[in-house]
Amino acid sequence: MQGGKGVQVKSNLIRDSLMQRRLLVTGGAGFIGTNFCHYWVARYPDDEMVVLDALTYAGKRENIAALENRGAFTFVKGDICDQQLVEELLREHNLDTIVHFAAESHVDRSIVGPDAFIQSNIIGTHSLLKASKKVWLDESGCIAGHHFHHISTDEVYGSLGPNDPPFTENTPYAPSSPYSASKAASDHLVRAYHHTYGLKVTTSNCSNNYGPFQDEEKFIPMIIRSVLAGRPIPVYGDGKNIRDWLYVEDHCRAIDLILEKGQPGEVYNVGGENEWENIQIVNLICDLLDERLKVDEKLGSLYPNAPVYNGGSAKDLVQFVTDRPGHDHRYAIDPGKSKNKLGYFPEIEFQIGIDRTIGMLLG
Repeated sequence: MQGGKGVQVKSNLIRDSLMQRRLLVTGGAGFIGTNFCHYWVARYPDDEMVVLDALTYAGKRENIAALENRGAFTFVKGDICDQQLVEELLREHNLDTIVHFAAESHVDRSIVGPDAFIQSNIIGTHSLLKASKKVWLDESGCIAGHHFHHISTDEVYGSLGPNDPPFTENTPYAPSSPYSASKAASDHLVRAYHHTYGLKVTTSNCSNNYGPFQDEEKFIPMIIRSVLAGRPIPVYGDGKNIRDWLYVEDHCRAIDLILEKGQPGEVYNVGGENEWENIQIVNLICDLLDERLKVDEKLGSLYPNAPVYNGGSAKDLVQFVTDRPGHDHRYAIDPGKSKNKLGYFPEIEFQIGIDRTIGMLLG
């Protein structure tokens, strides 16, 4: 099940030094959005960037605080459902690119409270599309270089069996949770605005991301935090559910390639080619934390509840719990189109990415 493939070919990022973008990044204070903002500013410091984020539970302004002293960076607290606000930002800053991360994304939350997912993921995306159409097409007679990029998920494709081939861009949609259904609906709206109105859009469906700034309720940071606090690590069912894991910086690199080379109306699957069972990830992180905590005495005063300090192992904290409703068995992405058309390849091996994530959480 373990992929963890190393670098085969470096992503080919070539950009005209005279070309500048003016981006609206929605959800830029969330996990993937934050990483994208840091990635983009480091590589394209002359580009203007406006971040629009409502700062709900998953959005933290401190994530991007280091970027706010740049003259070309603006943060706006606001809701993507506020179409008038989005229109004003597009006009005021003469923005030509939207990178749309903003979304409710936690499956468990969608099961107990689906309304927020419908509002943010469907209504919010539609508000952005309406604002883009009005400013970029209706008022301006079409800004030729505009680009609306929509970040989606592999979960819209449903679940795979153990021997099924990975998802491709032609896999029929079969969402099975309120979260994935809301993302599927937003994907269809984005596609419709291209085919109906001529809005220049692209969509990427990515596999499970992990890395710096991820909300602590998500799977990998939850494992790490639980070990450090000596809390139980809940594992759904038998722990055999399989996901394809993608380091968030590789995802940002793929988005960069799509903005540079992606064709209007096209969908690009972005995966890590890195399938792991949930229980395998738990065991890997437990082993890495046990080893790191044993050799670093200074951490003992910071995390005295970690089992290793009491003669145990992080694996002692594993507790198998009742599986969640509609839990998909396996996701896997075939990134062949992104490789062939964009030159995309995942570059960060899984254990290196996990080490980086642990290091950041340990401080």
